Amino acid sequence: MAHYLVQARPVTGTLDELRRRLDDGEIRALQPFGKALHHSLLHARRGRDGRVVWEEVDFCRPPLKMERAAVLDEFFTDVSVQTVSKGDGWKRIESLPRLWEESH
Repeated sequence: MAHYLVQARPVTGTLDELRRRLDDGEIRALQPFGKALHHSLLHARRGRDGRVVWEEVDFCRPPLKMERAAVLDEFFTDVSVQTVSKGDGWKRIESLPRLWEESH
């Protein structure tokens, strides 16, 4: 298991649909990664450069392979990952504004 700081540029006009899928539990239900991805995207932050950033735990090689195929590639471009220690990614981005006004 590895933890990553993920940065990605949102596809214009898609974040409302992503939030709907999060709120409906659609992403949480995906196996085997849905719960982790759901949590990470709900707590994502907005970077100063307009990218969305979050910490993600993942088991795939290459990183986020299943998540990209099922969800991320529909809503984001220029996805990059940096290996971090558990919780370190969240600490690095805690001062950035939340992507969503409120998390469920």
